[in-house]
Amino acid sequence: MLGKLDDYLRFHEAALSLRSQRQTVLASNIANGDTPNYKARDIDFSSALQNALAASAPAPLRTTAAQHFPNPPKDGAALPDGTPLLYRGVVQGAVDGNTVDMDVERNQFADNGLRYEAGITMINAQIKEMMAAIQGGN
Repeated sequence: MLGKLDDYLRFHEAALSLRSQRQTVLASNIANGDTPNYKARDIDFSSALQNALAASAPAPLRTTAAQHFPNPPKDGAALPDGTPLLYRGVVQGAVDGNTVDMDVERNQFADNGLRYEAGITMINAQIKEMMAAIQGGN
């Protein structure tokens, strides 16, 4: 029974965790908007979510060769769960080598925050549905 509850909530748990970590990365980009030679970072959310779900699945698929795994970034930067941090493409270069575009970062920060809140709303709805089913409510 507990395993089925875990399965039921696994997607939103993984998505919320990644959204939280992405928010930290985006906040770091914004905080370093004036730091010379700072390179803006981000994650590929959809592939990170797929990897997180695959890692938490009951029977993960196994590979037969090391070449089946994606190569990590050359600098080795990654989130605690192993999700590689990617460099954001340069939209408008700066003389000091900084690649942070504050408009892009603020938009991504706001979008990620809204999606996080939507995830919270959805998981609350799932819990309410489970409680109604357990209590036999209308």
